[in-house]
Amino acid sequence: MLPEDVRILALMLPEAVAGAHSGNPDFRVGGRVFATLWVEEARVVLRLAPDDQAALCEAEPDLFTPLDGAWGRRGWTNLDLDLCEEETLRTALLAAWRMTAPPDLSAAYD
Repeated sequence: MLPEDVRILALMLPEAVAGAHSGNPDFRVGGRVFATLWVEEARVVLRLAPDDQAALCEAEPDLFTPLDGAWGRRGWTNLDLDLCEEETLRTALLAAWRMTAPPDLSAAYD
């Protein structure tokens, strides 16, 4: 997958907006970051629920790795874009969006 694919798919989610921090594009919902795109490294960092993180890392360890330290323990997870297919990216972005979206917005999406 390409960085532009991440942008397109992330911004398709309800009320998602593009932003930036630390010099990298990010995607937010309700004012909070759910994904950060590292263009030069061909990866996206996702804010996942710990259970989602564990399941994705176990199912596809070549694609998903928790960040080191406390960030990783809080669910922040790398996704390697070079090896990723569209359905995997969609699933991961949706999980990150659901983790971050305000409860009423997430419930309305269901």
